[in-house]
Amino acid sequence: MAGYFEKQHVLVTGASSGIGRALAERVAAEGGDLVLVARREPVLRAQAEDLERRFGVRVDVVPADLSVAGAAAGIVRALSERGLSVDVLVNNAGLGIHGDLAGARLVDVSTQIAVNITALSELTALLLPPMVARGHGAIVNVASTAAYQPVPHMAVYAATKSYVLSFTRALWSETRGTGVRVLAVSPGATDTAFFDVAGDDASVGNRRTPEQVVDVAMSALRADRREVVDGAANALLARVAGRLPTRWAITLAERSVRPQSTTTN
Repeated sequence: MAGYFEKQHVLVTGASSGIGRALAERVAAEGGDLVLVARREPVLRAQAEDLERRFGVRVDVVPADLSVAGAAAGIVRALSERGLSVDVLVNNAGLGIHGDLAGARLVDVSTQIAVNITALSELTALLLPPMVARGHGAIVNVASTAAYQPVPHMAVYAATKSYVLSFTRALWSETRGTGVRVLAVSPGATDTAFFDVAGDDASVGNRRTPEQVVDVAMSALRADRREVVDGAANALLARVAGRLPTRWAITLAERSVRPQSTTTN
């Protein structure tokens, strides 16, 4: 059976590490061409050369800081200048800061919103219409298990991921019958560089691998599902959180990510 990404052009944000890097590897292995987006240009170029050499696919690099206003429009301009269209958009880039809002730096608050919400929404708004016009395509938005309840000590992060989940659910409905698939993927704790920023106190349960997340996402995308939570334990927790009274869900979430030591943001 041919790979899902064969002869597709796939744009992945946050492509230089973690889930984004694992997804890019899967796309290339299945014969898909890639546009890699992240901040670290030297890392992206080395990654692109490696994937082209190993899999014989085309890999374009578009360095971008998604926290900067207008980043999404700049990416789309770069695509247009190279004559590239995008069949699949994977909004994977994201970051979270662990700590109470009262002690947070304003830049950390605004950066989480810019990357997790603004860039994701703008890229989707810019790249979805051509997909609808062609009658095929896919949007994959990486949310989080944090999307299923408010999370004290990570209030901004959890709220941004709730936005991603709600946004994707609505978009899934809007695109029914257009030939465009829309999927929200909600990982729990995953063995990525995310915790280099958020800290280990933000990690709940055993960490899964990026490759496991990609496996689950691919199965859901092929099945044209609206959303999927990675890992059986994570899926159970997300279902339980949605059924608990809000006060209980918040209390459990707070205990799960309560800082074990004083954290300075």
